[in-house]
Amino acid sequence: MSNSSKDIDYVLRTVEERDVRFVRLWFTDVLGNIKAFAISPEDLEEAFEEGIGFDGSSVDGFSSILESDMLAFPDASTFQFLPWRPSTNAVARIFCDILTPDRQSFEGDPRACLMRVFRLANDRGFVPNIGPELEFIYSETGAVPVPLDNAGYFDYAPTNSSRELRRDTVLSLERLSIPVEYSYHAMGPSQNGLSLRYSEAVTAADNIMTARFAIKQVAQNYGFYASFMPKPLQGRPGSGMFLQESLFDSDGENVFWGATDTLYHLSDIAHCYIAGLIKYAPEYMLLTNPTVNSYKRLVPGGEAPTFATWGRRNRNALVRVPMHKPGKHQSTRLELRVPDPSANPYHAIAASVLAGLKGIEEGLELPPEYTADLGSSPAELAAAGFERLPRNLGEAIESFRHSTLMREMLGDRTFDFLVAEKSREWDSYNASVTDWEIKKYYGGY
Repeated sequence: MSNSSKDIDYVLRTVEERDVRFVRLWFTDVLGNIKAFAISPEDLEEAFEEGIGFDGSSVDGFSSILESDMLAFPDASTFQFLPWRPSTNAVARIFCDILTPDRQSFEGDPRACLMRVFRLANDRGFVPNIGPELEFIYSETGAVPVPLDNAGYFDYAPTNSSRELRRDTVLSLERLSIPVEYSYHAMGPSQNGLSLRYSEAVTAADNIMTARFAIKQVAQNYGFYASFMPKPLQGRPGSGMFLQESLFDSDGENVFWGATDTLYHLSDIAHCYIAGLIKYAPEYMLLTNPTVNSYKRLVPGGEAPTFATWGRRNRNALVRVPMHKPGKHQSTRLELRVPDPSANPYHAIAASVLAGLKGIEEGLELPPEYTADLGSSPAELAAAGFERLPRNLGEAIESFRHSTLMREMLGDRTFDFLVAEKSREWDSYNASVTDWEIKKYYGGY
């Protein structure tokens, strides 16, 4: 991260002119939770120059007590006012990069991890762009899911209370300079979605973090709760975090566009990128689908992938290629459909982009398209030669544990922390007695 003097001057001048009382410094722990502390405007200039020290040992996955000193350096380009705070004694937020006391990028900082992948792509002449689409549900309470409505896909009615929440959320995000392409009611009860305008990868991850916070904040302002739990309701659709991915070159041209491919309109680079996403999916799914509950969404019969496939129209595919529109070659992109909104977006985006780049580096061949005539049952898909994706958190941990690619991306400290932390989560789940087990077995034994 390197702040330009122009960006810093703009922030310092704006803080002084707009009656800012608190500046909240945001960063993200390894598990994808926003962490923050507030400083006064008078300390902001020093923060840009010297960073703000904090205890990294108290942040999940950051460091041990013996090496706990960390520095948060604000990224001036991410400065924004929080629109739900008053304009007098205003509050602003700014994302930070985490450095060690000797001013080296901290390997365990998720934002730094994505920046490393971004620089790797840039060194190869590519700029990765991501357009995220987030699904979530509104509920009357944060204790148990009690939906506000029973509407379905794109329903629009005066009784749809989710509509007002979405509207205020979109307005808040626009005031935070995060354009929303469209918002909608999704398939499940009180399930909603927001599609964010594409941006370069690091900004896209920042936008996801901000959007998740804004969605929850606006819901709280109305006395409701918003949840990004992947599968909160039994027998109802789960929530995804779909990533629309593309690579541009230094001239601003989309390198996924294939002018000579009259069927798919994809370049050879795009073919290899898709093949990389498919090959390495089992290894990165602990990052895109990091909870026990994540795998309750990834079941046969839903609009979520269960096998490592790609296709144009099938929303059960791991990678979907949106329909090409004539004259819109700059919009050529791929949609990775496996991630869910419980993921750390920095790690999820870094892992998928790295997998795609690895596919390009290895010159991987694109496997056959997954079409309806191949069948839809697990047995039929397996017979067609497609690989089954991890079916639970335990399988995802094992695939991740043996991944050299993910270890190199994350570094030993973060990699080992995630394996240990997620193994504890999986063991705890397996030791729990569920309501389903009581109903199924208690009276018969």
